[in-house]
Amino acid sequence: MRSYIMKTTQLLWEFVKQFKWRYIIGIIILLITSFISSMIPKIMGYVTDSINDRMPTSVTNKYLIMLVAATVAVFILRFTWRYFLIGNNRYLECYLREKLFGHMQTLPASFYDNNKTGDLIAYAINDIQAIRRVFGFGFTSVLDGLVVNTMSIMIMVRTISPVLTLMAVAPAPIIVMVIYFLRKKIKERFGAVQRAFAEISGKVQENISGIRVVKAFAQEEEEVQDFLKYNQARVDTQMSLTRVSAILRPITQLTFGISTVLFIIYGSGLVAKGVISLGDYVAFSSYITIIMGPIISIGRIIDVWQRGFASVQRLDRIFCERSERDAENALATVSLFGLKDEAADDTTEKEKLRGHIVIKDLTFAYPGTDRKVLQGIDLEIKEGETLGILGRTGSGKTTLVNLLLRLYEVEDGHIFIGGRDINHIPLKVLRESIGYVPQDNFLFSTTIKNNIQFFKPIYSDRQIEHATKMAGIYDEIMSFPEGFDTVVGERGVTLSGGQKQRVSIARAIIKDPSILILDDSLSAVDTKTEQKILENLKNVLKGRTGIVISHRVSVVRYCDYIIFLDEGRIIERGTHEELMRLKGAYYNLYRSQIEQVEDNLLLQARG
Repeated sequence: MRSYIMKTTQLLWEFVKQFKWRYIIGIIILLITSFISSMIPKIMGYVTDSINDRMPTSVTNKYLIMLVAATVAVFILRFTWRYFLIGNNRYLECYLREKLFGHMQTLPASFYDNNKTGDLIAYAINDIQAIRRVFGFGFTSVLDGLVVNTMSIMIMVRTISPVLTLMAVAPAPIIVMVIYFLRKKIKERFGAVQRAFAEISGKVQENISGIRVVKAFAQEEEEVQDFLKYNQARVDTQMSLTRVSAILRPITQLTFGISTVLFIIYGSGLVAKGVISLGDYVAFSSYITIIMGPIISIGRIIDVWQRGFASVQRLDRIFCERSERDAENALATVSLFGLKDEAADDTTEKEKLRGHIVIKDLTFAYPGTDRKVLQGIDLEIKEGETLGILGRTGSGKTTLVNLLLRLYEVEDGHIFIGGRDINHIPLKVLRESIGYVPQDNFLFSTTIKNNIQFFKPIYSDRQIEHATKMAGIYDEIMSFPEGFDTVVGERGVTLSGGQKQRVSIARAIIKDPSILILDDSLSAVDTKTEQKILENLKNVLKGRTGIVISHRVSVVRYCDYIIFLDEGRIIERGTHEELMRLKGAYYNLYRSQIEQVEDNLLLQARG
């Protein structure tokens, strides 16, 4: 199977090949523009000489018309090549950002465990913009400056004075040496700027997400002071880069200023002696200005290129991350810009797994750690059965279902679904066959309807209503002024914890999956609502495999089979009745929860 690890340079080359004619036309027009621009000072010299030598008015007018025509042509042509080259780079920016976001969707959960949100935001914004500037200002400035300066120097040598020409270009080697010594520092300090941006982005994102906790603990002032440290670090790194970048322009202006003074002294003497004409003197001074422009900008050009190289290396770290196996089947798309992803050719036949699950001698530790979260798990869940999982916090309950979803990889021969090794099942097929309600009940900042159908307009209103009724949330949704069109805010902030859980349950039910997994999904609802939902789920789970994780015995007691996890091991297994007869961990948990309910009822009665 084709590897989808691609470096940033490969992606850039793919884009250039796709839009090669835009680049070719733009470059040709740029070269023509540069050629005409290099002729304008010479024409100005002709105009000066025609006036100084009192030539016929018709001759002067001819040169003036040529000057105006050349200026207008440069204006039109410069607009045209900027449209093709600079404008095209906006598409490049969108293309790279699309590829980066698409690649991030294929990366395993372990990648996000080890990378901060702020870093990823910096990649998607600052680094991609830095690369776009290389293809825009960086590339066009080099090409334009190279052609204009080459043409100007050739004209100066052949038609005016080789000595004056040498005097004009003498500062160039000095500037090249300065650039050579500063380029590495610019690259290193730009990397530090990007890291500081990532830190400040992460801090802002984290603080906004946890603003209610901050306010609850009256930590606003402390958070502001902490943010100031990140902000100052950002300023310090940016100023460090600026101090290096700012050296180039003054040095360039100083050296060319000295060169210009020498030209004025020496050139005016040549005019006085009649070696060169006044027109040549005017043309030559214009050529010095033309040559000086790109060389003065060379500091900024090098700065842009060094930033771009640093960003390419940073993006390579993401693009070279290995994606989940078979992710190309799950995420094959045709690009917004018509760049077809080769993965789109490997379409996976639409199928749904059968719900028979077998786990054999499964041991697992999270990547980068030695602690075994699961140890020696042997388990079979027959199709149509419902498994209940109990255990203390950290016992491995959520890890087990994460492995069933292949959010983390395990070796072959340990997990089988529908008679197939989980590693040989395409991810799209696997995850489309499983309805999963996670602990955190993440909702998007959109309508309740969009959250339930997960932006897939394939479900009818009747199906959406049925799913919400099964989840016990329909009546509450209909009590909202906007009903299913109610916008829930960021992460579902406008809903209560129990409402978010039930919307998440509806989202899983509407998929009509072969396997339905509820990971502590009733923890935020009251006992009465819990019983109503459990009664509905009995009907939902008929004919499909279910896995119900909870801390409460009342949620799992009616499951066909129950296991009790402790420190990653199954210490008890059986039906509710069988586990009660064992009088072990399950029994003790049941008794403690019953006593807690009785105590609460007694307190209510006394109240």
